[in-house]
Amino acid sequence: MSTPHVVVVMGVAGTGKTTIGPLLAAALGVPYAEGDDFHPPANIAKMSAGTPLDDDDRWPWLDAIGRWAHGRSGLGGVVSSSALKRVYRDRLRAEAPGAVFLHLTGDRALIERRMAGRKGHFMPTALLDSQFATLQPLQEDELGVAVDVSGSPEEIIDRAVAALRRLDS
Repeated sequence: MSTPHVVVVMGVAGTGKTTIGPLLAAALGVPYAEGDDFHPPANIAKMSAGTPLDDDDRWPWLDAIGRWAHGRSGLGGVVSSSALKRVYRDRLRAEAPGAVFLHLTGDRALIERRMAGRKGHFMPTALLDSQFATLQPLQEDELGVAVDVSGSPEEIIDRAVAALRRLDS
């Protein structure tokens, strides 16, 4: 990528946003921000109890991520956010118009296995169905790429960096 973009690593829970985000940031030489860190305590409590967030819960979280992304405009950065709906991505772009999305995609069974193996994360596998039901993949008019999460983190990063570089071609 010729100019440092702010990349939003998106996808349903368990696709590896927290693993891939920092690795992508290191590969691109830019800082990483964990999207979960932008959640207010009430959101974490709600998800920990197995209750999906509603849009009223998400707006302040998305705005906080968008402000971080805006602050990195022209400097580059990587931040994670599920960004499952188009309206959520539109909200992020309202704050950070140049944001690029990296949609981590994968087979539901693979993602559920990975989620089941996580330790100490507040998102239970019981919410995976609601995540897939909510997901609206990137549309043609959205700047971004989709990358499959099968394989090792290094393989995923190689595919992601190559796909992001093609955006600048």
